[in-house]
Amino acid sequence: MSESRSVPSVASQRELQRAVRSRLLPWFEAHRRDLPWRRQRTPYRVWISESMLVQTRVDQVIGYYKRFMKRFPSIRALAEAPAGDVLKQWEGLGYYARARNLHKAAQYIVNELNGRFPRDYDSIKALPGIGPYMAAAIASLAFNQDHAVLDGNVIRVLSRLTAFEDDTSTGPARRDLQALAQYLLVEGQAGTYNEAMMELGALVCTPRQPKCDICPLRLRCAAYAQGDVTAYPRRRPKRKVPHKEVGAAVVVNRKGQVLIAQRLDNAMLGGLWEFPGGTQEPDETMPECVARELKEELGIKIQVGDRLMIVKHAYSHFTIALHVYMARILSGRPRPIHCADYRWCTIDELDRYAFSRADLHVVDRLRSQAIKA
Repeated sequence: MSESRSVPSVASQRELQRAVRSRLLPWFEAHRRDLPWRRQRTPYRVWISESMLVQTRVDQVIGYYKRFMKRFPSIRALAEAPAGDVLKQWEGLGYYARARNLHKAAQYIVNELNGRFPRDYDSIKALPGIGPYMAAAIASLAFNQDHAVLDGNVIRVLSRLTAFEDDTSTGPARRDLQALAQYLLVEGQAGTYNEAMMELGALVCTPRQPKCDICPLRLRCAAYAQGDVTAYPRRRPKRKVPHKEVGAAVVVNRKGQVLIAQRLDNAMLGGLWEFPGGTQEPDETMPECVARELKEELGIKIQVGDRLMIVKHAYSHFTIALHVYMARILSGRPRPIHCADYRWCTIDELDRYAFSRADLHVVDRLRSQAIKA
């Protein structure tokens, strides 16, 4: 463990280790939630659930997990499915690279590993989309190997237990916390230990209004002793989140069909479908933005009509206001210039395609009102 003013003494670490064994693990056995991925645990089920849980609340994941496992009950079923089907099952969950990486990794496992999920940490970590946290989670939960996880919940718990003064967003601080998590790990019970730490952070040691009165580690918590629990973890002040004004068009043809475009695989939200458009440029009106974007993206000249709606949405690193306009083609035929593909669809047929959450608001509005050609 590196030198840091935040790292607790060896004696303190030993006390924490004993408390984890004598108090945290029994607490977890008594209070663990009955979650679907904790039943009939297999490497595949652990992998899917942990992929879904990254930066996503448990209550949001449960329904998605059940539907995903019903549609893709095995690695082979996932590998053989069209990419669009995988994205459709992920629709609305966000961070869509997770779904694309699951699909790529499943194909690699089937084609290169004879359908057998790798068992050791390094081989697991080599799969597309799997980093240190995910590899440790799968190795410990699926194979009970002694690898400690370090997610947001664990960082918060460890920071408070030790009154960790360093900025937890930095690399050195993360390495110190990872080393501490590994030191506290109960050998031979890695899966239980990791889940207990994460469960404590999710149910008791919460970001706001932590329930210190029922915490099994309260008497070993340095932040609690200081009377300043919510001051941890320490982080540098957040920068102001950028905002973008975005325009999009619902282009309708004479048959009453609407035009949708598929995002390029290497773009944000790659592989998803959208109502075509893009970001407004300086000194450009929103209708001008929409017309320009459809010319650049699909090679068509459009007449921009009435504004249908404005959708406000927050992504992980920026926010948008999506201005959606009705439109019709004046000249040209759509062709995929700066998109992967396009389709003309009836409103009912839109259910076949995977959209981002912002575009789903547009789909809902179109369903609720008649479309006139």
